[in-house]
Amino acid sequence: MAHEITLLPGDGIGPEVTQATLRAVEATGVTLVLDEHKAGVSALEAKGEPLPASVLDSIRRTGVALKGPLTTPSGAGFRSVNVALRQEFDLYANVRPVRTMFPGRYRDVDLVLVRENTEGLYVGVEHYIGVGQDRKAAAESVMIVTRFGSERIVRYAFEYARRHARRKVTLVHKANILKLTQGLFLEAGREIAKGYPEIAFEDRIIDATAMQLVLGPSKFDVLVTENMFGDILSDELAGLVGGLGFAPAANVGSGVAIFEAVHGSAPDIAGQGVANPTALMLAACLLLEHLDEAPAAQRLRAAVQGVWQEGRVRTRDAGGRASTAEFTEAVCARIRGAQSSA
Repeated sequence: MAHEITLLPGDGIGPEVTQATLRAVEATGVTLVLDEHKAGVSALEAKGEPLPASVLDSIRRTGVALKGPLTTPSGAGFRSVNVALRQEFDLYANVRPVRTMFPGRYRDVDLVLVRENTEGLYVGVEHYIGVGQDRKAAAESVMIVTRFGSERIVRYAFEYARRHARRKVTLVHKANILKLTQGLFLEAGREIAKGYPEIAFEDRIIDATAMQLVLGPSKFDVLVTENMFGDILSDELAGLVGGLGFAPAANVGSGVAIFEAVHGSAPDIAGQGVANPTALMLAACLLLEHLDEAPAAQRLRAAVQGVWQEGRVRTRDAGGRASTAEFTEAVCARIRGAQSSA
């Protein structure tokens, strides 16, 4: 069966890791019909805007997208395209699984972070406060937390845990200080947890959670938290398994899902053929599962993990010398080998 999806190759190393990922998906036997569009800096240069209407129209029509990394300027410049996409399609759940690919500091990390994707400080409600002649004497951001949004994301985390036979959900917050916004998130979470008695529930303060993840990640299973804390913790989780090059993400709403690598566009190595495509390949596994192609997703995930565990073919970011193409061929070879022996 063929599946039509929107493809956003991205900026910097995006086109390289995207092509590598498409080759690996093709090796599984699944056919993706691609409606390809530019977004981010590449779209700004080509069309004068970072998020053309054609991109939104395509995603709205296909309902699913694979997205390479997009550049977001710091400070000045255009607003994050990633944030704009999440808000446009109400992609309220950001799901970031992390799993050990090869032995390192930790050998058995298998965690999932579920991040609320549309509220909190990232809604962009902020302004300058002028004092006398200084119009930028201060700046103020507003954190928006709703009961509806809080209940929705915690319910998603519990449903995810139930579907994947996970044992525990940890709600991460800062309700000891931010008593209204974070307090509302915690209160809503506790109420939702009552509907899932078969799944253990606990709540932890964000700073203590960050420390405990370093000391012993096996204490956790599924973590659910608000937007900014989830953004920070997800990078920490990636660090437990080797870095952002190993971290995929799904952005899920009621009718649209966008799958991506969580790392940046790395313009300093763009075009050199040395980028690690693992994160986007793992994001493609999530995409395949979303398309009800679970066996293909398992073949791809097993091949990626097998290459890393074998250790002969490693990209530069993980201490190896393999090019993007060499790594991709190793993954494809494993998929073909598994299929021929089945």
